Amino acid sequence: METLSLLLSGFAVATQPQNLFACMTGVIAGVLIGALPGLGPSTGVAVLLPLTFGVNPVTAIVMLAGIYYGAMYGGAIASILINTPGDAAAVMTCMDGYPLAQKGRAGPALGMSCFASFIGGTISVIVFTFLAPALAEATLWFGPPEYFALMVMGLSTVSGLTGKSPFKGMVAMLVGLFLSCVGTDLVTGLPRFCFGRMELYSGIEFITVALGLFGIAELINLAAGADAQPQLKREDVKLNLRSLLPNRQDWAVSWPHILRSTGIGFFIGMLPGAGGTIASFISYSTAKRVSKHPERFGEGAIEGVAAPESANNAASVGAFVPLLALGVPGSATTAVLMGALMMYNLRPGPLIFTRDPEFVWGLISSMYIGNVMLILLLLLFIPLFVRVLDIPNHTLVAWVLAFILAGSFGLNMSMFEVGITVVFGAIGYLMKRLDYPAAPLVLALVLGNMLENSLRQSLLLSRGNISIFFTRPLSLTILLISAAAILVPIARSVLRAKPALEQ
Repeated sequence: METLSLLLSGFAVATQPQNLFACMTGVIAGVLIGALPGLGPSTGVAVLLPLTFGVNPVTAIVMLAGIYYGAMYGGAIASILINTPGDAAAVMTCMDGYPLAQKGRAGPALGMSCFASFIGGTISVIVFTFLAPALAEATLWFGPPEYFALMVMGLSTVSGLTGKSPFKGMVAMLVGLFLSCVGTDLVTGLPRFCFGRMELYSGIEFITVALGLFGIAELINLAAGADAQPQLKREDVKLNLRSLLPNRQDWAVSWPHILRSTGIGFFIGMLPGAGGTIASFISYSTAKRVSKHPERFGEGAIEGVAAPESANNAASVGAFVPLLALGVPGSATTAVLMGALMMYNLRPGPLIFTRDPEFVWGLISSMYIGNVMLILLLLLFIPLFVRVLDIPNHTLVAWVLAFILAGSFGLNMSMFEVGITVVFGAIGYLMKRLDYPAAPLVLALVLGNMLENSLRQSLLLSRGNISIFFTRPLSLTILLISAAAILVPIARSVLRAKPALEQ
């Protein structure tokens, strides 16, 4: 009852006119930022942070939080309409979102991504409301061995992303793992594979690789006329509200994946450094593995949109758990938000729930309101976003390429990043022509650095004894799940092949 009374007092704060306006402004800005390739929520929050100077702290953080979860959905718009991920967490939405649009189902794809984001975000806020302190304590159980096991589990999902050829998928994954080794060794401080280039000392930015492999590669494909499918036209997407609503069959196949991916996303979002990108990868591959029709994934499965979208929005809420309860940012965006909190003399940690209850419960209540605003605004304004399809093919390629290059330049204000994006665009086009999947490469690049660091930290803690991974119950459990994820599909394929061989 005490939690409910605190939540009601939070709604009294969140529904004040200035806070409602700040929430709506943040959500709208977040959707626009998420839809622009290369920006993403962390960049958007950092760029718009100066606008909150001199504003009431609650109002300021409500707006910045709105930018965060608004951007998590906004990335789906460009992914579905032009196969260019607006931010890193939207990469997996490209896998089935764009094929759905090519089949004339862009409306249901956009609608499902909107509803899945709303459901994932709202369920996560409810869990956050009642269990935040207890969940924050649970994150303390994760040390380097547990993080290593979690990264292994993430890589074990690559089998669901390999496309028609597991061998080609594994080759792409190994290339991604190699690329993750580029940069300064965090243990020894020595540069690796940098070839004297200072720009590589911090490693290869994941978003530059993703923009190249997915965005520029698709633009080259369009410009070269290599697609068997014609360019998507606005007349292929009906603009009335009814056409944006997924049908009964869409909901029937998507519901289990939405609920499962919400849990996955919220849990991974709570883990510092993991975030929505890893959550969307793992939720997508899990959805494909448990699906009765895995062959539909990558060809335009509506559940392939629902799973990653519910996961990344759930992860954005989950990232607030360690931020508020422990004072530990769970993602790059919450790291920026933590700086904003400190700037407003709000010290996140266990005492913030008793020291600044008006702020905490006002923020939590604003998330409920923000999710409702998000779904209403998106259903109203999706027709405006769809107008991008009116643009002729050659003009669209030029504009999207300009946005991609501007986004990659804005990451570090460096032309070197632009060059990397262009190079990976060419590589992505070759991979597409040779039927090498890009997703395993991107997944390995995301997980590789964390995998190596947690492995080496664990071995330093145990003085080189690998039993540390098997004597800790949580890491052992996760490793067993990872082994099962790899061995069960192999066993199934062997059992299926056995009757055929006997005949």
